[in-house]
Amino acid sequence: MEIILSIVLIFMIIGALFALHARDLLSALISCGIVGYGLVICFLLLKAPDLAIVQIVVETITLIIMIAVVLDSTRHELKKTAIERKWKSLINSKALVNVLITVIIGIVLLYSFRLAITHLNPFGEHTLRMSEAYLYGGADKTGSANLVTGILFDFRGYDTFGEATILFTAAIGVLTVLRIKGRK
Repeated sequence: MEIILSIVLIFMIIGALFALHARDLLSALISCGIVGYGLVICFLLLKAPDLAIVQIVVETITLIIMIAVVLDSTRHELKKTAIERKWKSLINSKALVNVLITVIIGIVLLYSFRLAITHLNPFGEHTLRMSEAYLYGGADKTGSANLVTGILFDFRGYDTFGEATILFTAAIGVLTVLRIKGRK
């Protein structure tokens, strides 16, 4: 599973870098979608389906809205920037500085990631720091026959309520945008 996660993370990083250097906005949006849906795959592989559901709904809604905005923009603006870019040199100092800053930030993030990993338990082993109270006293405290349901609605009620609020807000936002667009 570590190998699959690593491959997905590499695709997410490539998608993010491509989004930064894309020539048109639609390609950049699709690359951002690769990052978002890659995160959904990571959540599913790490057995967090509640986070995956929220991420896929919000990512899909965001992509729909952003693509609608890009397609409504005028083509004249996009052609003008493309013509201006043709006349500029391929390698300029601003692009070189941006690449250098990106490499430095990447090295710092990789170093920080390596330091953080040394303090984690080996993959597959876990500590029962927070979940010990849920496992050993959850059924008695909640009175639920299903321990997972008892934990989700009694102990983690605010978290579940927050996820439901995010889904509801995203759905209302899309309906509002589509309704306004339909009236025009």
